[in-house]
Amino acid sequence: MRLLLDENLPKRLKQDFPAHEVFTVRDKQWNGIKNGELLKLMVADGFHALLTFDKNLQYQQNFSKYTITVFVLTARISTYEVLTGLSAKVEKHLNSGRMTAGPIIISQ
Repeated sequence: MRLLLDENLPKRLKQDFPAHEVFTVRDKQWNGIKNGELLKLMVADGFHALLTFDKNLQYQQNFSKYTITVFVLTARISTYEVLTGLSAKVEKHLNSGRMTAGPIIISQ
């Protein structure tokens, strides 16, 4: 699967998903692009999922227009040491074969 890490996540999180093709927003040179436009770029570039720490994204977008799953990582802080604890839950969804468009909340 092709995954994109939003700019609000530590880039080290890429290493938690070795079975997938993982990029950061910076890797794609999409820094500063608003969420709606980012989702359009992701669809056009063949991405399957976005991982983000932006809890408001799920309320700001009409996901019926996109085929992207958005994993909203919820934790007290957005450090790698904390968020790596959520990676197994994300991986479980990725491997389930039941990816749906729209937000999936992943919390501790």
